[in-house]
Amino acid sequence: MPVPVRVDLSSAVVTYRPAAGEERSAPAMEARPAALFAGYPWRTFRSYAGQKHYPGSYWSSTLGDHVIYESRLELANLIGADFDASVKRIAAQPFLLTAKVDGELRRHIVDYIWGADENPIVVDVVRRERLSNNRIQLLCDWTRVVVESMSWTYQVVSEPDPVWLANVRFLAGFRREWLVNGETLEDIRSSQLAGRTIADVEALFSRYPKHLVRPALMHLLWCREYSCDLTQPLRPATILET
Repeated sequence: MPVPVRVDLSSAVVTYRPAAGEERSAPAMEARPAALFAGYPWRTFRSYAGQKHYPGSYWSSTLGDHVIYESRLELANLIGADFDASVKRIAAQPFLLTAKVDGELRRHIVDYIWGADENPIVVDVVRRERLSNNRIQLLCDWTRVVVESMSWTYQVVSEPDPVWLANVRFLAGFRREWLVNGETLEDIRSSQLAGRTIADVEALFSRYPKHLVRPALMHLLWCREYSCDLTQPLRPATILET
């Protein structure tokens, strides 16, 4: 059995950036989620020829602002967080965590913090194939020990289910409400559609052009005003649920 990692919790420190060019440190047990959510990313990313990762920024409907990501895998999980109704706040590269682990001082910049001030989730994004790497396991183990000692949640996320991800990526294309026809959206929103299929809804609202109805319906699915089985490909026969 693996030997439990030994972390000196009294040495654990969270360092974050309340503003560009500033740094502030606090013992991990005294760190406040609101300050981390409101801070600047610990680092930003550059694009250059031949790089192995694909960094960028994603416009989050949760925040109404852009959030950076370092790789396509981070982007996939970021979109999933944006779609999650329980996630109210998101911050990328929110803080540097340091602690003595097995007598050695270690440092780690976590990938994300999301959730809410009262229930923050610290997130590291790791490819599934790397989870068996001893170095990665140690990193995640000691980070988990520190984060959970703060009464927060720690998650290591990898590749989402491909069908679910394809569906959520598609719905994310309709996340900006101001790009959806307002009259069509309000008419559909005021109707009871649970138990109907996507094709049924498009037929029910045939008084509007189809290219206005589908975006409005997809936006309602993105906003979780309706749900459906996202483990199966979206199709006209997909049934809407409340």
